[in-house]
Amino acid sequence: MKKAAIVTGSSGLIGSQTVKFLIEKGYYVVGIDNDMRSYFFGPEASTRESEEKMTSDYGRENFNSLRSDIRDYETLDVIFTGLKQEMEEGIIDVDMIVHTAAQPSHDWAAKEPLTDFSVNAIGTMNLLELTRLYFPKATFVFTSTNKVYGDTPNRLNLIEQESRYEAVIEINGGEFMPIEVSENMSIDHTKHSIFGASKVAADVMVQEYGKYFGMNTVCFRGGCLTGPNHAGAELHGFLSYLMKCIVNDKPYTVFGYKGKQVRDNIHSWDLVNMFWHYHQNPIPGAVYNAGGGRDNSTSILEAIDKANDILIRKGIRNTPWTKYTISDQARIGDHQWYISDLSKFQNDYPQWPGITISLDDTIMQILDEEISKLPVNQTA
Repeated sequence: MKKAAIVTGSSGLIGSQTVKFLIEKGYYVVGIDNDMRSYFFGPEASTRESEEKMTSDYGRENFNSLRSDIRDYETLDVIFTGLKQEMEEGIIDVDMIVHTAAQPSHDWAAKEPLTDFSVNAIGTMNLLELTRLYFPKATFVFTSTNKVYGDTPNRLNLIEQESRYEAVIEINGGEFMPIEVSENMSIDHTKHSIFGASKVAADVMVQEYGKYFGMNTVCFRGGCLTGPNHAGAELHGFLSYLMKCIVNDKPYTVFGYKGKQVRDNIHSWDLVNMFWHYHQNPIPGAVYNAGGGRDNSTSILEAIDKANDILIRKGIRNTPWTKYTISDQARIGDHQWYISDLSKFQNDYPQWPGITISLDDTIMQILDEEISKLPVNQTA
């Protein structure tokens, strides 16, 4: 009997990395993806090419991609029923559901709140209930977000430095020590954004199915999830979209905070590796912050400098890219600063090696992918 997994959003950044990771572990993967990114962000954000490449690379014996909508309970029920039948016949053993499908943008959510909530909250509820009915012993991994904390991180003691903001606490003698955000931060009494609120609803329900029904559910509250297979767009995918603009010499708008806002970036492989370690010894209803940590944190200004250094060194650019403007208006509910505290996951899973792909390597991978799309000998 072959191990099997269901992956939603299977053609997106984290979904496709999960598919690759699990197939390399010997899994048969059923992907569920209806390319809503093209609806959210336009044709340039479509994941269809990613789906077609995976189908070609892995073959139907390892990967079955189904173009279904997670809001459609009846269709999902047919999929789960079929897999349950195969499980009862001894063909496969479904022991993992990885739910990465989402509407991921602050700005887009405010345009269509009902769509946002139906995808993020109702879609998650559908998958939880079907997992409970058909595969109650399986691990259910949910890609939540740091936006469940709303703008509470902005109330920390933030100091302005030359190229970034930093959150600190005062220690003995009036000195200051940098801090990170732990899972103990409240998700209540804060402005989340419409997107953040719909993810809170899903996050809490995932926890509840673990604690109430005893299922192996987990929420990974991601920082900036990134990597070279990210179809970044202006409304979502900060690092990917920024690198795309720099390589292609296009303008970029920074929303608020002088470009000194900070995010910790985690490569898609490192996040999926966290999923895998949880799967080996699941704790029902667990919650973990999952970003790149302090070493993989950057402000927008710092990310621009890193990219310029790399591109000039590679001979892709002759002069630094400067086509960015800084708006005084920050996005509603957005973080001025956010770095994940990873110590809870490390304590629960001491065999986890930590973050293995550095921010510099991640930026290099994203830039190399964008450079590969340029006409031969193009420089700016």
